[in-house]
Amino acid sequence: MVLGSTFLGIDLAADPKRTGIAQLRDDGANVVIENVRVGVGDDAIVSAIMGSRKAGVDVPFGWPRAFVELVEGHRTATLPPPPDTGPGWRREVLYRATDLEVRRRVGKTPLSVAADKIAYPTIRWAGIAARLREQGVTVTPDGRGVACEVYPGAALAAWQLAGHPYKGAKNATSRSTLIERLSVRLPWLEWAGYRDACVDDDNALDAVIAALVARDVDRGSAMPPPPELADLAAEEGWIWLPDGF
Repeated sequence: MVLGSTFLGIDLAADPKRTGIAQLRDDGANVVIENVRVGVGDDAIVSAIMGSRKAGVDVPFGWPRAFVELVEGHRTATLPPPPDTGPGWRREVLYRATDLEVRRRVGKTPLSVAADKIAYPTIRWAGIAARLREQGVTVTPDGRGVACEVYPGAALAAWQLAGHPYKGAKNATSRSTLIERLSVRLPWLEWAGYRDACVDDDNALDAVIAALVARDVDRGSAMPPPPELADLAAEEGWIWLPDGF
């Protein structure tokens, strides 16, 4: 890792008004939160990613291979008929390999990008990723480029800091407690006046967590796709989980 590196976290929503972004500066001894804000458009996201060493983005980077094949097979009338269309078959179609791996590792099942509203910000990310590639920036579904896919809720579970709901205005007290626990576990993290912003808005807090995971990915302290899932991750995306503190 290069000293003085900037790490970025993005809690990407379909609506820019609810999109959170956080920048961390790692000087080798301390990690300082340099900026946290909610309400970020595409131009600012592209610019921030291009200026970062690694960006963690809380959004699926792709769709399940089986789902893509189903849509194409249905479009061309070449879909082989399944034995049945029950829950088991739908599960294979609707969840990515990384979703199932996250559930196996930390007990949390990510939202299905093929069947839930998480598809809306994913479509937005596809457009942002295209803009980055147009600028010559390497962006890959498996996170080997400048940006990697993260899931703050699963990261908290991997860090053994999950347990209480922290989303929404009604859970500000839980967010405050979570930040206190993070501060104890991460004494080198300097909030630099942005603690209250993270208490006030879970999108801001998720952006900070996403940036911390991006830093772990850069340091080699996160779980890459295992060899047997590498091909799927290259198409579907890969949620990078931290090893722990």
